[in-house]
Amino acid sequence: MESRPLLSAPSKFPSWTLFLAVCSVGIGGTFQYGYNVSIINAPTQHIHKFLNETWASRYHVELNPNLLTFLWSVIASIFSLGGLCGALIGGSMAIQLGRKGALLMNNIIAILAAILMGISFPTGLFELLIVGRFLIGINSGVGLCVQPLYLGEVAPKHLRGGMAMGSSIFLTGGILTGQIIGLREILGAEAYWPLLLSSSCVPAFAQLLFLPWFPESPRYLLIDRGDELSCAKALKRFHGSSQYQREMEDIQRECFALDGEKPKKPWQLFTDRAVRWQLVTVVVMTMGQQLSGINAIYFYATYVFEQAGISTEKIPYVTLGTGACECLTALTCGLLIDRVGRRYLILGGYLLMTLWSVVLTFSLTYQELYPWVPYVSMMSIFAFILSFGLGPGGITNTLTAEIFVQSSRPAACMIGGTMSWISFFTIGMLFPFIVRGLKQYCFVVFLLECSLVAAFIFLVIPETKNKSFLEIKKEFHKLNFGGKSKEKETELNERSQLHDEY
Repeated sequence: MESRPLLSAPSKFPSWTLFLAVCSVGIGGTFQYGYNVSIINAPTQHIHKFLNETWASRYHVELNPNLLTFLWSVIASIFSLGGLCGALIGGSMAIQLGRKGALLMNNIIAILAAILMGISFPTGLFELLIVGRFLIGINSGVGLCVQPLYLGEVAPKHLRGGMAMGSSIFLTGGILTGQIIGLREILGAEAYWPLLLSSSCVPAFAQLLFLPWFPESPRYLLIDRGDELSCAKALKRFHGSSQYQREMEDIQRECFALDGEKPKKPWQLFTDRAVRWQLVTVVVMTMGQQLSGINAIYFYATYVFEQAGISTEKIPYVTLGTGACECLTALTCGLLIDRVGRRYLILGGYLLMTLWSVVLTFSLTYQELYPWVPYVSMMSIFAFILSFGLGPGGITNTLTAEIFVQSSRPAACMIGGTMSWISFFTIGMLFPFIVRGLKQYCFVVFLLECSLVAAFIFLVIPETKNKSFLEIKKEFHKLNFGGKSKEKETELNERSQLHDEY
């Protein structure tokens, strides 16, 4: 009878400090990425007008339509270039400044970007808008890299998946918030678009206000800095005085197994056989997430809504439903991930996306044949978004943070972030040509991609639920070393036993 509370205790959230730390990290991390991806859509026509008027007043000639398209493309796409730069420096910042320090410093970039975008209109300098978008891209790239590191390292083992899903929850929350703030009744009107773009400083100020009250990552303090006292204090605040000891022992065990190994550089991972399949997993998963067809879904959404009889004025409000779908599934995934497991959710997500790609291909092909077909297309769009949010949308970053030990994790996040931004940029460049050439049959390409990624997950990726970082490392030894995996596993076990005896 007395054992029941002990069995149920691990499923509870350890402390309010841990929950509030997740919120403080998220508001200035992946929330910024989702928010800034979303808000740029609302003022498109207003920025076009600003570019035309600025060019005319400066050079006394009208802006060539082709040059206008080019300038707008630069403003929109420079964000992804900044994100790539942010991913490349995010890991180094996390090592040099700490996870918390890197996130705090990152807010200075966001505030500077907001100021430049805000004053671009009154000063008549559209160049400031380009620089601002580049800087906010850097901010987003750093946030996408460092936030999963912090969340994965402060979380207790039994809640690591749900807490790591905080990255996806805040990202989708940022997208939905940006869609709401961008409505013409709020900041989407022509007079307010500079305020809309500069509003990204609000999350930055919020994080600067709240995050300093929370401790640094305990794993970073002990393994990277060797500060056992600060690590113990941080764990007590996060997990409570009665529960922190178990987490402390897990960190000490990993520290002992690493035997003083310094944080690795990204290029060192490519030559390290011990992380070969972990690295392949990161590359496949991050590319698969970006190339899954989610961008095609949003492209076709407006067309499908119009075919279903929704007026052009009301489409922005219907589009809010897509953002709400993503946010809802991120929350659902966060609740399920530590019960169902990462492998089943992400595998199921890709298989469902494959199914809905087939349905959408057929419904778009026969869109005008029957009056009810557009509603099938609408249902398929929402179902595809729900399937994406249930698995690939959130678990990808969770896995990246889980399948590497402390010395390799920052470099792995840098590589994963870099691949993600390159894929994001590539699909942005190629997608219009794919759609123009294949039309609705473009989803055949995406269903093939989703099915191939699902096959990779089924064959390669082990379940990581309720496993320590060392236990996950052992799971990959069989793939990395083949017949030598038993020798390596024995070596790891001996190190762990020596630590326990010590």
